[in-house]
Amino acid sequence: MGRSRTFKAAGVAALSAVALAITPFAPSSALSAAPVLDCLSETPTSAAARGGRPLDHEPMSAADVAAVEKKTKDLLARKRAEGYYVRQGALAAATVPVYVHVMAAANGRGDVTDQQIAQQIAVLNETFAGRESSQAANTGFTFQLAGVDRFYNDRWHRDEQSSTYRAKTRKGGMNALNIWLVEFDYLGIATFPWSGNQRIDGIRVHYDSLPGGGIANYNLGETTTHEAGHWFGLYHTFQGGCTTKNDEVADTPAQSSPTDGCPEGRDSCSLPGVDPIHNYMDYSYDSCYNQFSPGQSQRMSDMWTAYRA
Repeated sequence: MGRSRTFKAAGVAALSAVALAITPFAPSSALSAAPVLDCLSETPTSAAARGGRPLDHEPMSAADVAAVEKKTKDLLARKRAEGYYVRQGALAAATVPVYVHVMAAANGRGDVTDQQIAQQIAVLNETFAGRESSQAANTGFTFQLAGVDRFYNDRWHRDEQSSTYRAKTRKGGMNALNIWLVEFDYLGIATFPWSGNQRIDGIRVHYDSLPGGGIANYNLGETTTHEAGHWFGLYHTFQGGCTTKNDEVADTPAQSSPTDGCPEGRDSCSLPGVDPIHNYMDYSYDSCYNQFSPGQSQRMSDMWTAYRA
């Protein structure tokens, strides 16, 4: 997905410009003979991968998106009827507890420093506060490190048995962001808030994408921002391609395909607006990212209220 590393294609080139399925993936036992699809072994959840092109997940169809939108609308109406109400235009600002799980190898590979973890939390607070651009929205969400644990297990480090290790190590409720730092062929994978499986809810991030990591163009900590965006309920900016609904956010221009690098003025659709290459939910270089839009901020607030508050 626009990354300079070598990533798994899994034979699905046709999915390069679509988002992710919300239908359950095949159980891990069905995939045991095909390690290349290990990331699809969890059930029932949906994942968003950033870091390779094409996508190697089932697409989220227009019908799937419509189902999520209806479900979210119904949940918001019910919560407001129960007295949990955020007035129109306001944001469900919250402090998000963050649990970081360092899944290092037995020899210590991937054992990131406490300083890197602190820097990553600082990046989240910068990006979600809209401090990287005058065009960026302040989402109202802040992040507070709630705990760090470290494991030295070669299989977990390689993201094998991912459903097992997440279920064993995850902490907090649906309002807690759990980050597992692993080494795999992606930059990151996230669950959406509507996945409904708290046991494995959270994001997996390549440890070398943290600030000061070794992945060229992707070592400023913005992978975690991107995956956290999915965790809050955002789609990619290129979700749906050149359509008026695209990512269900009105102020992100339609985009036909993911961005590679930082091509100023890229315009892949005939609809109004150039591609939002500086948006955290595209696949641009970390140095190119600098904003969530106001519409994305409102969507995160609504999704938080519906699924995580």
